Order: sequence, then structure tokens, then C-alpha cells
Amino acid sequence: MICLVGNRPVLQVGRHQVTGYDTEWLRETIMRGAVAAKREDFPFIDDLMEGIVHYLENKCSLRVLTIEELHSRVRRMLERIGCKAIAKTLPLISPPVTLSLTRAAKEAGNGFELAFFNKIHDEIEDLRIHGVEELHFTGTRDCVRVLRGVERWTSPCELLHGEILDFLKTHGHSTLPNQREIRLNLTQ
Repeated sequence: MICLVGNRPVLQVGRHQVTGYDTEWLRETIMRGAVAAKREDFPFIDDLMEGIVHYLENKCSLRVLTIEELHSRVRRMLERIGCKAIAKTLPLISPPVTLSLTRAAKEAGNGFELAFFNKIHDEIEDLRIHGVEELHFTGTRDCVRVLRGVERWTSPCELLHGEILDFLKTHGHSTLPNQREIRLNLTQ
């Protein structure tokens, strides 16, 4: 059985599921929508957030909710309270997502660095399309060991590790028409 923090549904973001999320990213979504609608003075953000959290924790019967469906529901809430302009300008922003580089390396296979880099690139672009602005990567050193097929850290491991870090840093900048930067957080 899955224990859901605060009894909130799991959020489906592309191919990834996010649990244990806070709601600061959702507050940011509403604030950006208000600014885009030229309603910087929108006074009901706290009330709206309280209603959204109440819905997620008490009224939502779904165990998994797509990020697009959640944003659709927030738009409807805004429309119901007479904030159609904000609803129309509400951007799609998702909670931070954590990606395991070790898992990606195992899926790419020992010695298949090009497949690994392509896989990570595709994951970042897919998450960017689904509104992710913050990515956390785990297992940067372990993925190098998997790709090199070694138990002990070596100087070629250090070189590959540097290449992976450089790759991730450069992919924080969007190549998509609707440019959106992603903040990256790397942990060993």
C-alpha cells in the first residue's frame, strides 16, 4: 500500500509520478497567471490555495491525477469565482521532479554512454513540455560506475562524471520555441 503525504493524490507529470509534494509551485502558477492577466493585486491567492489543498486532501477521489487535469480544475475554480482572465493566462507549471541517473544508466546499459545522454536529453525535454521547471538528479557517481562497468572509481570515471555534469548544466536551457529554463539540483 502507498502512503500518500497529506492524503494528496500522486501527480502524474509526463511519464513520472510525484508524491510528497508541497504546493509552492502551484502558488507560483497562480501568481504568474495573475501577473499575466495584469492582476498583480489579486488578493485571493491564500484562499484559493486553501481550497485547492482541501480539495486534494479531502475531496479528490483519484489516486493519480495528471498535472494537466489539476491545472484544468484550478482554471475552473478561478472561473467560478469570477477570475476568467487569470484562468485564461494560467501557465502550466509542475512540481519539482527527481530523476535517477543510475536508473537511466542501467536502462542504457554498460558502455552505452550515447544512449544514456540521449535518454536524459529526452527526459528533460519531455518534462519541460509538462511544465517542470525544477529537476533533481540523483546518483551522479553511481551512474558513472554503471556506464563504465566498474566497482571502483577511476580517472576515466572522473572524466565521464565531469561530462555528465556539464551536459546537465547546459540542458537547463531550453531548445524549445517556448523557452523555459529548468533549475537543476545534482546530488551524488
